[in-house]
Amino acid sequence: SLLQETMEIILLTMILGATILLAVYIGRIFKHKQPTESTTEDIHEEEEVINKEKEIVKPKKKVVDKKTKEKAPTFLHPWLVSSLKGHSGRVMDMDISPNGKHLASSGEDRTVLVWSTKDLAGKEHKVLRCNVEYDHGMRVKWSPDSRAFVVQKAVQNCTEVYKMSKKADGSLGDFSVAVTFPAKHQTDIIGMGISATGKFIATCSDKTDLIVWSLKGEVLDRIDTVHNLTYCCKVSPCGRFVATSGFTPDVKVWEVKFSRSGEFEKVARAFDLTGHSSGVYSFSFTPDSGRMATVSKDGTWKVFDTAVEFAKGQDPTVLMSGSYPWDNNQPSKISISPDGKVVALSHDKSLAFYSVVTGLSAGAVPDVHTEPVTQVIFSASSDLVFTAGDRHVRVFHNVPGLRISIQDLTLALQKNLTNSAAKERIEKQIKSAEAALKAIEG
Repeated sequence: SLLQETMEIILLTMILGATILLAVYIGRIFKHKQPTESTTEDIHEEEEVINKEKEIVKPKKKVVDKKTKEKAPTFLHPWLVSSLKGHSGRVMDMDISPNGKHLASSGEDRTVLVWSTKDLAGKEHKVLRCNVEYDHGMRVKWSPDSRAFVVQKAVQNCTEVYKMSKKADGSLGDFSVAVTFPAKHQTDIIGMGISATGKFIATCSDKTDLIVWSLKGEVLDRIDTVHNLTYCCKVSPCGRFVATSGFTPDVKVWEVKFSRSGEFEKVARAFDLTGHSSGVYSFSFTPDSGRMATVSKDGTWKVFDTAVEFAKGQDPTVLMSGSYPWDNNQPSKISISPDGKVVALSHDKSLAFYSVVTGLSAGAVPDVHTEPVTQVIFSASSDLVFTAGDRHVRVFHNVPGLRISIQDLTLALQKNLTNSAAKERIEKQIKSAEAALKAIEG
């Protein structure tokens, strides 16, 4: 009937609609699941890539390269006595104590090492360590009594005095700061020294500011060096003078005067060393201040007789002059031996010796350090030469000085052939010097 047909159509329509709705619902569910599954797959893929990269980046055990592990070649030279190794930074300065028992070396590693001079030829060297807190010493100088040393600090640009005393067990090695001077220089200090009389300390900046201090850190006087730029400043070993050199072609020497009661009076110009045609890089005194050696940008070095009565108008005279072969636009340093027979010039990493008698070359030590030489000093007896430049201090026999001594003695012998006593004494000295030379050179 019509009603039955109508009901069947409605039922079929409902079933068809439900089927469509179910299909749409299933389709939507499928669409939501599909990106989630793909994202999870992508994450898994990314994690695998990252893990692979980690495996690639993960440091592997270093393969020891024997070539890179090899130590730097050991420095060797026929004149070498020993190399003092203890600093972990570059050695900037050194000084031998007045009593001759210790060598102080200041380094960029914030330490001053005090070496015993008794065992220099040995394999092991006794050394005491003094720490310079939060700074390092550019220069170091012993006090006259050998119980303290003065350090010129690089960063603070000031001077500090360190006492060296005994520990509880009676051995040396207890260091303490005695005095810290105020920072008065506006620019870097290029030189520092202490008087052998213990009456004053002198410091000088790289401009023209020279200050004379009391040992308590009080400013006694300030002087303009009139060098425009100052390269070098030293106190004479006799404790009477302070000298400076720089851009101008001279060395200015001042006398620091005290009254009989020990009170400071004044700083007065004593004399000048003239004769160079360009700036003087460096200079050096003999122990009695009777001779001074200079090295200049003009390519020459000179030795002056400074044992003069300057108060009466006498001027120093040139005893010897010589030339050096390297680039004169690069600074050089000079040191004269205590006996006044030889000068040592340092330039860059090398060392050269010249005879004060002839002005000629007396020997050289190339590449004495791996960095430019910072200091060269002689022992009080002139038989040893100390150099600094890298982390090590080198100690050499003064072979050039020994050879020159033999030459001098041979000339003296010819002049004393008729004097039997003098002849015998000189012959013994020649034999002793020749034996020493043979022991060194073989």
